[in-house]
Order: sequence, then C-alpha cells, then structure tokens
Amino acid sequence: MTQTSEIVYINGRFLTQRTSGVQRFARELVMALDAELSKTHACRQWVLLAPKMATDDLPLHTIELRRVGAGDGHLWDQLVFPFFARSGLAVSLANNGAVLHRRSLTILHDAMVFRTPNNFSPAYRLFHRALDRMLAKRSQIGTVSEFSRRELADVLGLDQGRIFLIPNGCEHLGRIEADPDALLRLGVKPGQYFLFVGSPSPNKNLTRTIQAFASLPDDRRLLVIVGASKATVFAEGLGDIPARVILAGYLSDAELSTLYREAIALIFPSLYEGFGIPPLEAMLHGCPVLAADIPAVREVCEDSAIYFNPLDVASIAQAFSRASDSAPPLSSIKRDIMMRCARYSWSASARTLIAAVDALAHSAKRWEQGSSFSGL
Repeated sequence: MTQTSEIVYINGRFLTQRTSGVQRFARELVMALDAELSKTHACRQWVLLAPKMATDDLPLHTIELRRVGAGDGHLWDQLVFPFFARSGLAVSLANNGAVLHRRSLTILHDAMVFRTPNNFSPAYRLFHRALDRMLAKRSQIGTVSEFSRRELADVLGLDQGRIFLIPNGCEHLGRIEADPDALLRLGVKPGQYFLFVGSPSPNKNLTRTIQAFASLPDDRRLLVIVGASKATVFAEGLGDIPARVILAGYLSDAELSTLYREAIALIFPSLYEGFGIPPLEAMLHGCPVLAADIPAVREVCEDSAIYFNPLDVASIAQAFSRASDSAPPLSSIKRDIMMRCARYSWSASARTLIAAVDALAHSAKRWEQGSSFSGL
C-alpha cells in the first residue's frame, strides 16, 4: 500500500465522554470531515476507532466507525488505539494523543495544565504535562487558536511553525430546532436573564461573576448558569448562591439554543481559555456577548463583544449594567456579530485537517528523522 492510500485512524474515545468544549470540537469536526470526504471522494480511507463501551453514534457516511478493545481511558488511548491504528496514520482530536504511534497528529486545545495548575489535581497535572511533552516530540501538534499556538510553543519548546491551526466552528447549533418550552421549565422570561455556559472549573471565574451580578440593583433580572450534569456541582466552592441565580445544570442543544436566543447577553468571564466556543454560539443566535478581556477571547470576538476585566468585580458588574441599558454601542455590536461568526466554520476546519493529514503522509520519512513540519 502506498503512503497516499494509507488508512487514517481517528481516536474516538470522545464518544464515551459527556460533551464539553473539547468533545464538541471532536464530534463536530468528525461530522464535517465526513461531509467533506463525501464531496471530494478521497482515495484515503478514514476509520473512527472507539472503545467497545462507546454507546454514542455519529451520523457518518464515509468514515467507518469501529468499536475495538476493552475499557476506555488513558490505557485505551496509549495501548489499544495505537495497536489498532498501527498500519496507518493516527489522528487524536481531544488532548489525548498516542505516544507509541510514530506517525500521528494530535490536537492540544490549550496549555491549561501548565498555565492554570489549580484547575487540576496534582496527579492529573503531572500526567498531562508529561504526556504533552512526549507528544511534542513524537506527534505533529495542532491547536485551535493563535493564542494557544503561542502558549504551546512556549511551554513545550516548539517552533510555532510546527503547530498548525484548526479553529472551532459554531454552526452546529444552527442545525438544532429550539425547544420552545425550555424557558418555562426554568421559570425565566425572554429578555429577563443573563446566560453563563461552561464548567465549574476555577478558570471560569464564577465566584466573581456571581458577586458582580448580586451587586446589580434590579431584582427582576436573573443569571442562568448552564454546564454541569448536576446543578449541585456548580455550588461547590461558590458559597451561598443568590436567589436570582438559577443553576440549570446540563441542558440539551435544543434547550441551549432557546436560552441563547432569548437572553439579554452571554457572560463569558474566563480567566484563561484556549478558544472559547460559547461566544460564537451566542453570536450565531444574535445574542450579545460580555467577555473577559483575555487574548484568546479577543482573538475570536475582536470588536463583537463588550469586554471587562475578569479580575475586577466592579468591571464585571459594569458590563452587566451596560447590556441591561441597551446602550447604542451594544446595538451596533449586535448587528455585526453574525458576520464575525461566519468566519468560523467546521467545514473549513475539516479541510484544514485533511491538508494536515496529507502533509503528514507525504513527509512521514522526514518526520521520523526529526525534521520540521511546514506548509499549513
């Protein structure tokens, strides 16, 4: 078999995990990739390898799904996946590359295990720092933003030119039919609430955000917090939750689409992000974005958001007030956000992935000898 016809094996362990930002990236990119391959009639075969326990399915037509091996977790990533992918190229999309596979491509989404150590347990931090360093030596690395490319180059000692870029998209929620009863179930009214979407991890900055919201004088407005399988998870470490804060827990895409469409604005207060999908999802639904003034968010949103200092409670509160007052600048932002959102497409990212795999296949011999990767 020639290199141009080698099978490409995609690590599908993300099919065993609840969908958050990284899993969203993997799912949507694989589906967009499948659509692109169907259009181009690519000669190379693509196979999605998933643990046997994976119950989730994707609507694929060109990419073959195979369930292989026992168990899941890191042992599956490092032993089972590279074994079944040994005859071809290996692609890992969710921070979990296989160090034993010498012809591989791995997407590392950010440098959080190095930059925000308090987000992780000591064991997790130690393992993933070591894993990322090994992958930097043995795999072709890609990431989701220019900011993350700079960060990963710095912490892993790589030339930025060796890290290719595959951004997130946002059109996935545009395919979803909104759930008209979502607001009723939560007890909120259109235009009377702010929306937070994310995990309860320390970098999401929920404590300051809730303090800022609680300082607002208007008791009619609510803050709806979405993003954990159980609402109680969010309460850990946050102290007393004000009555006007609703812990909605994990919601379906249909419910989330409704919340985006009817919110006053999305509040995105993160202290550190590699990309940040919620602002793009909000933009897709015409929802204004209040965002922390940090590099990755500035890169994605540019002038299509109202920014604040995420370390300053008063600055966050001022952003809340500005959105509530419907100031003219916010109206201008709302007219422009759809144009900004259109710049990020899963289809375009899928084409970039295909190009990266092609480049890896054609430069495999040079890569094994340690030469740099370029051309993307």
